Amino acid sequence: MKLLNIGAGNYVSADRMISMSAPDSAPIKRLIQDARDRGTLIDATCGKKTKSVIVMDSDHVVLSAYSTEKLVSKLSDDQSDDKESDENV
Repeated sequence: MKLLNIGAGNYVSADRMISMSAPDSAPIKRLIQDARDRGTLIDATCGKKTKSVIVMDSDHVVLSAYSTEKLVSKLSDDQSDDKESDENV
């Protein structure tokens, strides 16, 4: 299981992520509000501005203070580190 740091000491399982997007569009804002109403919204921003929205396979929606670009670079760095460690074994 690979964990992705989404800021402020919070992590999500990278294997269970469906998508990441910016919170600016109207459909994403509706998705956030619907998740809040259902009780499946996880606000991991710790009071900071929401810069990315992560949709999980469990139907949870996670808000992060890190931008989608930063999260993607962290995710790709973690995957390249795993490939290098597999080659060294």
